[in-house]
Amino acid sequence: MKQPLFTGACTALITPFKNGKIDYRSLDRIIEFQIDYGIRALVISGTTGEAPALSYSEHRNLIKHAAKRINGRAKLIAGTGSNDTEKAVKISKYAADYGADGLLVVTPYYNKANKEGIFCHYQKINDSTTLPIIVYNVPTRTCVNISPDVYTRLASLSNICGIKEASSNLSDLATTASTCALPIYSGNDDLLLPVLSLGGSGVISVMSNIFPHISIEICKLFECNKIDEARELYFKYLRFSKLLFSDINPIPIKAVMAYAGLCENELRLPLLTADSTIYENVVREYKMLIK
Repeated sequence: MKQPLFTGACTALITPFKNGKIDYRSLDRIIEFQIDYGIRALVISGTTGEAPALSYSEHRNLIKHAAKRINGRAKLIAGTGSNDTEKAVKISKYAADYGADGLLVVTPYYNKANKEGIFCHYQKINDSTTLPIIVYNVPTRTCVNISPDVYTRLASLSNICGIKEASSNLSDLATTASTCALPIYSGNDDLLLPVLSLGGSGVISVMSNIFPHISIEICKLFECNKIDEARELYFKYLRFSKLLFSDINPIPIKAVMAYAGLCENELRLPLLTADSTIYENVVREYKMLIK
C-alpha cells in the first residue's frame, strides 16, 4: 500500500463569496474553525469550492491565500482537475509553487475519455509535478467511471497516492480495494463507514464543513476498533449527510454555514441558493443535531 497523504477526515471546503467576490475574511474564519477542531487536511478549490466558476487569477490567489493561512497546520490539497490535460498541468504547477501539499484531480468531464485516455491524462499530470496526487472519481458529475483495472495501472505512477471515490458502487470499490495498492477515501459522507470497512483511509467530506469534529470522531472510533460507537455516530448524522445532497452540492452546505454565521449564502451561477423547502429541511436537521 502506498503511503497516504493523510488519514482520517479531510474537509472539501466551500469557497465563500460576498458581492460576487471571494470572501477571504470568511475563508479565514472557516479555516480557523476547521483547524481548531483538529482537521488533518483541507481541499481548496474542489467541487464543493465551486472551482469551475473561479477565474484563473481567483484560483491561484485562493490557493496562495489558503496556503499562507494554514501555514502547515493541516495538509493543503488543491483541486487542480480539468477536462483539458494541459490546463490541469498548468493549474497543478502553480498549486505546487504556492505551497500546496497535494493535488486532487478529477477525471476529465464533458469531452470525457476512454480507459487509455484517462490513464494518459493522469500520467501527463503525474510527470509534471512532484506533489502527491489523489485521483477523484465522481461519475455523477463527469459521466466517466474509473474501473478497478485502470486504478491498478494508475497506482504504478510515482505521484498517484490515493483515490477519492464517489461512485457509490461498493462492488467495484471492493474489487479496487482488493487489487489496488492505493489508499481509498470516501467521497460521499453517507458511505463513510462502508468505505472504512473495506479498508478505506478516511473521507474527503462535505459534512465536515460544519461538523468537522464528527467526521474526525467517526474515523477515530473505527481506527480504534470501536465499531459499534462509530456506527452509532455515523447513523446519527446519516440523515443530515443525505440532506446535504438534496440539491446540487454545495447549495445545501452553504445554506447551513450561512445560518451558522460562517459565511454568506452566496453561490455563483449556474448554482442558486437553496429553495425554501431544502433550506428549512437542512437547517432544521442541523438545529436538532446541535441541541
